[in-house]
Amino acid sequence: QVQLVESGGGSVEAGGSLRLSCAASGYIYSSYCMGWFRQAPGKEREGVASVNKDGYTSYADSVKGRFTISQDNAQNTLYLQMNSLKPEDTAMYYCAARLKSPGCSLRASFFDYWGQGTQVTISS
Repeated sequence: QVQLVESGGGSVEAGGSLRLSCAASGYIYSSYCMGWFRQAPGKEREGVASVNKDGYTSYADSVKGRFTISQDNAQNTLYLQMNSLKPEDTAMYYCAARLKSPGCSLRASFFDYWGQGTQVTISS
């Protein structure tokens, strides 16, 4: 059984920074891909960043150069450093893991396990 628990969300002004954390438990060491997603009210869930087991990262165009995904395998923790935040970054942010087969993606349907989310609110 895999559990993912996000933390680090909050409210900041535009231009500020936040670091999200995702604590993973269970058979997470066998994950092929870990990712961060976000969903704003009335919008579809969108992929923000992903990292595969080899450390290769991918980012949505909207966050490139501002967000950085990283992982601490010893601590089973996934991070998302978010800088230069904008009001349009406001959303619920989710951590996700793919364990069932190889590959990595920013598509939500690609992932097998999800956390409960942490709210990020950016004011102008």
